[in-house]
Amino acid sequence: MENVLDLYHRPEDAAHPLVCVDETSKQHLKEIRQPLGIIEGTPNRYDTEYERNGVSNLFMIFAPLQGFRHVEVTDKRTSIDFAYICRDLVDVHFRAAKKILLVCDNLNTHKPASLYKAFPPDEARRIAEKIEFHYTPKHGSWLNMAEIELSVLSRQCLCRRIPDQETLKSEIQAWQTRRNEQSATVKWQFTTDDARIKLKKLYPSV
Repeated sequence: MENVLDLYHRPEDAAHPLVCVDETSKQHLKEIRQPLGIIEGTPNRYDTEYERNGVSNLFMIFAPLQGFRHVEVTDKRTSIDFAYICRDLVDVHFRAAKKILLVCDNLNTHKPASLYKAFPPDEARRIAEKIEFHYTPKHGSWLNMAEIELSVLSRQCLCRRIPDQETLKSEIQAWQTRRNEQSATVKWQFTTDDARIKLKKLYPSV
């Protein structure tokens, strides 16, 4: 926990960008009956019935000090999918970085070993050497700022029925473009000193 909190209070360093990654899912729901047209002064009116149309996984890549985010929509959330996210961090989003400081949940797929499942050893090694993994503690996923950004995405973009993955990608692209143009970010206030007081019960007794 303290390791992640200390990371959040480091100054911005383009050569060592702080990047948070988290994932969630979105169920696709198709309308069975066409919703009624919007009338000024009245709430939206639509049928309570819907048709389930599959589920998509969303990887949130969030660099809070740069006000940058990118959402990758995938069919699954396997170790292979995570490995491709890591490759994109290195080769697409942060190509100039010497080392990417990556904060993620301590899941079994969020390991350097996932790279070796997806790529030949030399390629996996190349990617792994550019990433420094930092994990939130068990039951401490709230320490991952990407989770906060996913909450914003949910409130501003996903809080309605989206029928298919193609529409989902289009809506998310518009949302992230707007947020990136605004350089929107998270102003993290919780510190290591705060944790030692407010979360004292989580520390081992000496």
